[in-house]
Amino acid sequence: MNQPMGLRERKKERTRETIAETAIRLFLDKGFDRVSITEIAEAAEVSRRTLFTYFPTKEDLVLQRFADHESEAARIVRTRPAGQPPLDALREAMLKALAQRDPNTGLNDDPEFMAFLRLILSTESLAARLMRYMSRGIDALAEALREAGADPLVARLVACQVIVVQRELAELNHACLTGGESADARYPEAVRAAQQAFDLLRDGLGPRG
Repeated sequence: MNQPMGLRERKKERTRETIAETAIRLFLDKGFDRVSITEIAEAAEVSRRTLFTYFPTKEDLVLQRFADHESEAARIVRTRPAGQPPLDALREAMLKALAQRDPNTGLNDDPEFMAFLRLILSTESLAARLMRYMSRGIDALAEALREAGADPLVARLVACQVIVVQRELAELNHACLTGGESADARYPEAVRAAQQAFDLLRDGLGPRG
């Protein structure tokens, strides 16, 4: 069971959140490459040394929230109910995330989030770092699948397919929202696409019909 954070830990978490929120606000206002670390530190009222203690690189200021979720698929597999196939657990989690308009599904039309995602996709260093997190997510999921009894090669191939499918579905949803569709209007098709994708993962990717 998770223990409640002490005062010191809560203070550290507030400082971390303040720095990240300040940085993202400045990046959205001026552009990632036009904001310096010194400017962020001054706006957040911390020293450069303190900033680097929480965020070793400039990219971490933006992408730490993704890093915090890079092992999410592995966690879902490890904590699934006894007897539930891993793919079923991942499908269930995906559908729940869509219903909750989880930003990681791309199905979130909050203007601030849309601007945040545009910042990432339009900044080369951020997009490259995001791919690195995705690669680590594949590694984590493959390990969880091996722990669940999958052959190492099968575990790796399935992990690659699942993580790439999740990314492609999220990018498709985001593209539709960028084109003017609302999250609520997109939701039924997003669910259909997710169901179809996981059916293909479950049954194989060969030709049908």
